[in-house]
Amino acid sequence: MHHFSHLQLLLLSKMTSQVGETFTEYFENWMIQLEELLKQLVIVPRETSYVNDHESLVSKMTTHHKDYYTAKWAAAHEDILAFFTPMWLSPLETVYSWITGWKPLMAFRLVGGGAFSDEQLKNIDGLRVKIRGEEEKVEREMERQQVAIGDRKMVELARIKNSDNNDELVELALKGIRMSLERVMKMADCVRLKTLKGLLEILSPIQSVDFLAAISTIQIQMRKRGRKRMKPNLISDLQVLY
Repeated sequence: MHHFSHLQLLLLSKMTSQVGETFTEYFENWMIQLEELLKQLVIVPRETSYVNDHESLVSKMTTHHKDYYTAKWAAAHEDILAFFTPMWLSPLETVYSWITGWKPLMAFRLVGGGAFSDEQLKNIDGLRVKIRGEEEKVEREMERQQVAIGDRKMVELARIKNSDNNDELVELALKGIRMSLERVMKMADCVRLKTLKGLLEILSPIQSVDFLAAISTIQIQMRKRGRKRMKPNLISDLQVLY
């Protein structure tokens, strides 16, 4: 998990627009729809005779996630900084956020311990290794950007704060930051999407239903509990997953 320093967030947050408020409304509605889809995942019978229902639900859930990233990328293009100081997330959700979203390797811990074939186990392990490498690549790029921001951009902002052309110069200094952060965020999101796609290609329809139910439950429960006072046992539970 990578976070900006207090100084960086203070300076960056001053430039945020109304995108945060708009995306907050979208995210609330998206989570409501996710909960409705979860209910369907939970109640569908697990018998193989319901394979068409399983495939249909997996397709609906996949579309729901794709819609989220489409909306996220469009909003982030308008104001990427809002996604690094997300007003729509609780402190608990923010703490366990990995570069504006869930940590890809976490998904592998949610793959059930059901009856997997040797080929499935081999493919899951292979995908895990690949995703770990891609995670590390994103983290290195995020660290590189944070160093650049801390060493160069923030100094530039501090120097020009009293300039007659303050607004124009600040916007120019932030342009490079926005472009870099948007690129890193998309890199991270692509790893998340590759993880979902890769696992769903390996799992059977029934296994996919169980996996999607598990990852949706984590998202929903973390959001609900994050709005309440955090309990010590909750922290330990979440550390197992992240």
